[in-house]
Amino acid sequence: MATIKDIASIVGVSISTVSRVLNFDDTLNVSNTTREKILKVADELDYISTKSKKNKEKKTKNVGIIYWYDYEEELGDPYYLTLRWAVEKRCNEYNLNLVRLNENSMDSEIGDVIGIIAIGRFSESIIEKLYMKNENIIFVDYSPDENRFDSVIPDLEKATQTALEYLYDLGHRKIGFIGGSENNKKIVREIDVDSRQNKYFEFMKSRDIFNEEYIHRVEKFTFKCGYEGAKKLLKCKDRPSAILIGNDTMAVGAYKAIAEANLKIPDDISIVAFNDQPSAKYMIPSLTTIRIPSEYLGEASVELLIENISNNREYNKKVVIPTQLKIRESCVAISK
Repeated sequence: MATIKDIASIVGVSISTVSRVLNFDDTLNVSNTTREKILKVADELDYISTKSKKNKEKKTKNVGIIYWYDYEEELGDPYYLTLRWAVEKRCNEYNLNLVRLNENSMDSEIGDVIGIIAIGRFSESIIEKLYMKNENIIFVDYSPDENRFDSVIPDLEKATQTALEYLYDLGHRKIGFIGGSENNKKIVREIDVDSRQNKYFEFMKSRDIFNEEYIHRVEKFTFKCGYEGAKKLLKCKDRPSAILIGNDTMAVGAYKAIAEANLKIPDDISIVAFNDQPSAKYMIPSLTTIRIPSEYLGEASVELLIENISNNREYNKKVVIPTQLKIRESCVAISK
């Protein structure tokens, strides 16, 4: 059985660093790369905390967990990695045994768990397959049907409104957007794709400053997509003075594209992103971003599952987790 010491030895960091990362200590000053490596090694070694080991004999209930992204995509976006670990940690605290499911799982596997935590966005066919065999499904970071399913989501519409109002108050009128349509093969309904994009359209049109040329839709929220999106927007004849970006990972790619164009952040272009990864405050300049507490989403999903099992609720709940704008150094006021 893997220990914290084993993980520390493989990664090349102290035992205390590993412990603090696995316990989601936000005050820890460690690079995003190191944090991801620790989580990756812990996952590969199937690490279980000491408390969980002591309780393992008591684990008689199985909970299914399914997520829409693959392992490489998860490592590229710490938001989902942290979310999944929060789910696993809280399940361990409740002495629940997690069973990993996927779209090819057998009906017997789906039916044998007391409930399912589904992280991300899924096609109608996958949702119906799960629902036919197990009605107790909690969706995290997605709410496909609030009349049938419990869900936990971040308040992305309000977060987007807050970010755009912040840029608008700084004098920005030419605001670009990188994000929107994630054309993942498991998604079939465009309407469900990204509320940030919808709110961006609404805000810009309401102030009569909408410009279709300032939008770059992406297939995935990766470094590469952020880089390509920024390069495209920088080629606009009247380039944006600010860009709202779907996550911090893409913002890193945008930083690179802007530097290659011999432009400076925020003097030439301001940047606001989403998620507030641990590395955001260490970027140069430090990144202004919307903090989405993924650990709270994960914890709340398990609480909903337990509540539903214990009380056998006849109604569904949709929990909306608030966000927070973390103002740093990547934005500047300009003349209106």
